[in-house]
Amino acid sequence: MSNPNEVPQQPGSQPTPSGDVPPPGYQPPQGAPQPPSYQTPAPSYQEPAPGYQAPGNQAPPPGYQQPAYQQPAPGQQGQGFHFEMPTDGPKSFNDVLPRGGFSGMFNVTGMPTELKVSYWIWLIGGFLGLLGGLIGIFGTLVLFSVIPALAAVVLLLVIVSLVLAAAQVVLAMKMKEGKEWARLALTVLVGVGLLLSVIGSASTDGRSNGWFGFIVGLAAAVLMWLPNSQAWFKSVKRTA
Repeated sequence: MSNPNEVPQQPGSQPTPSGDVPPPGYQPPQGAPQPPSYQTPAPSYQEPAPGYQAPGNQAPPPGYQQPAYQQPAPGQQGQGFHFEMPTDGPKSFNDVLPRGGFSGMFNVTGMPTELKVSYWIWLIGGFLGLLGGLIGIFGTLVLFSVIPALAAVVLLLVIVSLVLAAAQVVLAMKMKEGKEWARLALTVLVGVGLLLSVIGSASTDGRSNGWFGFIVGLAAAVLMWLPNSQAWFKSVKRTA
């Protein structure tokens, strides 16, 4: 007696063994439904973790962009010369005046040797400029009786020199406090001194002694920008 649950077999076919996997060479009968095919979806690309390196010369996947270059943080740069505009400029007239007045004029504790030498050059040169300006005013008054036109030019130069000498003393004391804007202003004064030396030599037929002051000021300016001096200014700025 036949079992109604048995599936009729096609002639020449072999019965399917138990289990889900058909035997090798098995062909489903005609008209039988085909089993659904499944395809594994391709995995989506994910950004690699920081520090990950692809093995060998494997090319990055499509759409991958190399991270942009980032500027190194301050303090990680080289120790060479690096100019930056000062950010500690004076906000009022009181910021220009020396801290505590002129009583701490001779206190240079904590400064590197290069800045100490530069400071004394600026300070002594400023006082000598004030003294020379006062003497020049009296000499110009005598020159007015001989050559009035030349005396007027010389008097103007003497007044400008007096103002610059006074500013030099004040700026030197602010530089001693670690103010970068004062260092930059003193460097600009060297350029002004060069211009005055050229004008003075032209107006006095080469008898001006302004070139000596310019060379001394140039040496003082160079000392302010040496590596030890720059490191000291940065340390003062961080602790301010």
